[in-house]
Amino acid sequence: MRRQHLDPRLSVGGRGCKKGDPEEPPDHALGRSRGGWGTKLHLLSDRRGLPLGFFLTAGQKSECQAFGPLMRATAARRILGPPLRLAGDKAYSYWPVLGWLRRHRITPVIPPRKEQTAARFRRPLDRRAYRKRNIIERLIGWLKHRRRLATRFEKFATRFGAMIRMAFLEIYFKVVF
Repeated sequence: MRRQHLDPRLSVGGRGCKKGDPEEPPDHALGRSRGGWGTKLHLLSDRRGLPLGFFLTAGQKSECQAFGPLMRATAARRILGPPLRLAGDKAYSYWPVLGWLRRHRITPVIPPRKEQTAARFRRPLDRRAYRKRNIIERLIGWLKHRRRLATRFEKFATRFGAMIRMAFLEIYFKVVF
């Protein structure tokens, strides 16, 4: 007799395998980028390097398109409240992202892109705070040491996301214990 789980996603033949799953993106978060087929992992972490949320996109998608879903996918933002500052690289230096940050009263710590260096586009950049962005870079480096995440063995984006969540649990357990 087959054992029934309360959550259908936990069973082997559950929702993660079926075609047309509403949680699975149509492109499985796989797409062409400069290095070939790949997936972009958009991460949000706190100042200690603990991951707060992530969002997966295909390799060719821009960071600007993933910013809104990344911020909505972060449950810690609702628990901890909005951050005072948000650091990111130049790829997030687009007006929709900066407008979202302004509407939510979050100070952007994002350097301007090359075409934004004109006097009319200038905005202050706290270089001391921007140097702390290495925390997220170290988190990404730590995740790349996990072979299963670096090579993406899973076909489905939902299962790849589950593996990322398991890696996050490893980080949380190191902090707690």
